[in-house]
Formats: sequence, structure tokens, C-alpha cells
Amino acid sequence: MQGMQSKIVLAAALLALAGGVNAADVKRGQKLFEECAACHTHERGAQNGVGPNLFGVVGRKAGEVDEFRYSPAMKRSGIVWSEQDLDAYIADPQAKVPANRMPFSGMPDARDRADLLAYLLSALK
Repeated sequence: MQGMQSKIVLAAALLALAGGVNAADVKRGQKLFEECAACHTHERGAQNGVGPNLFGVVGRKAGEVDEFRYSPAMKRSGIVWSEQDLDAYIADPQAKVPANRMPFSGMPDARDRADLLAYLLSALK
């Protein structure tokens, strides 16, 4: 019986650890967004900045925010933004949409992107 309890405790600890490693951190993502906020807003009805307002970006066709001048590359990309598209774009904007105008070299760390996207998705509702 004691051996079984030890196995259950070990399994629970491993599951908790795995969940902690994979769980996105919204507060950390908010901090990471501060760099993005130099160009982007994300509140409903907010004006565009140097970059377009990100409110409602998931499910929106790329290049379609009113009163924002997109690059021809972004307009013809055909992307309808999903979480996966945003992740790839944030990782390397020029690889996802070559010749786009966003002056950002990318965020290569998958954890940083997961945290940033968790924050954006929570803030964009």
C-alpha cells in the first residue's frame, strides 16, 4: 500500500510540474507586451499607432483594419489571423510575411510568445 501511495504522489507531482512548465503566464505576457505597446494598441475603439490596433485580431483577415496603411505584402498575404499564425508571425515576421513593414526582428523564445499570446488573448476579449 505504501508503494502505491508513493507512486500516486510522484505522479501528481510530475503532472503539476508539467502543467507549470506548459502553462502560459498572462502577467509575464503583459510585461512582454510593453515592447509591443510602443507601436500597437489593443483596446476596443483605440486609435491605431505606428502599428494597427490589435483588438479583435484573432479571426480577422490580415491587412483589414480601417485607416491603417498596410504593406502590399500584408494585404495580399491571405492570412486570417489564428493563434498559430500570430505565434509564427511574432516568432519571425519576415519569414511569415516577407516584405511586411513591421520593424521587429521577432521573438524566438516559444515561452515568451506563449505568455505574450496568453496576455493578448485575455486582453482582446
